[in-house]
Amino acid sequence: MNLDLTDKTAVVTGASRGIGLATVRTLIGEGVRVVGAARTITPELKETGAHAVSADLSTAEGVSVLFDSALAELGGIDLLVNNVGGGDRATVGFLDVDDTEWNSLFDINVLSTVRATRAALPSLIERRGAIVNISSILALMPGGFPVAMSSAKAALTALGKSLAEEFGPRGVRVNTISPGLVSTSVYQDPNGQVAQWAAASGMTLAEFTQRMVTDQNVSTGRMAAAEEVAALIAFLLSDVAGNITGVNYVIDGGTVKTV
Repeated sequence: MNLDLTDKTAVVTGASRGIGLATVRTLIGEGVRVVGAARTITPELKETGAHAVSADLSTAEGVSVLFDSALAELGGIDLLVNNVGGGDRATVGFLDVDDTEWNSLFDINVLSTVRATRAALPSLIERRGAIVNISSILALMPGGFPVAMSSAKAALTALGKSLAEEFGPRGVRVNTISPGLVSTSVYQDPNGQVAQWAAASGMTLAEFTQRMVTDQNVSTGRMAAAEEVAALIAFLLSDVAGNITGVNYVIDGGTVKTV
């Protein structure tokens, strides 16, 4: 399928690893000129050929730095991927979550998207562009997961619907993708949080991550690959999906069982 994205311009946030990095690679492979943003610019992001911008998107200042640089580099923005997010160490119990953690999780998962979208919209409206926001299935099945994280992702999913409704008549499409478990460095880092949980459980990292797949009753029996999510992002950004807007696409191997 020809997505016809050649010579389009894009900003991808959270671009240094995982879904963001896979998205940068996929879009560049489709001929898109990409600005990739992250707090820390990794060698892998540099190697993609994207214009990399170091910025903390949980702050208004960081968003300004990114979009000033993006507009100077690209001349205008056709496509926006709001992928930045966080919460790997989020507290599970409601009574244990203080205001600082609530504010932090909403800043990075919701307000980063609000600010980035606000900054990009003038150009997106002019160019009749497209936005994809990356949420999570936590928004759809919050029980048993960190309450502030689930709430932030639910807010992000609702935001996408609202933006699609308001800006669709002005030529801008907005869709959301909600991944389940995705095989990224979070689940591969031998020194990361998941590896620590595995060690505490007396399992290897591979055994523990497979147990996560089993415990979440993933129908396909595996995590999604970051490249699979990136392919869906590219499709939704393209004119091939030109009449798709306001939709939340779940890519979770069948984890969410409800209609």
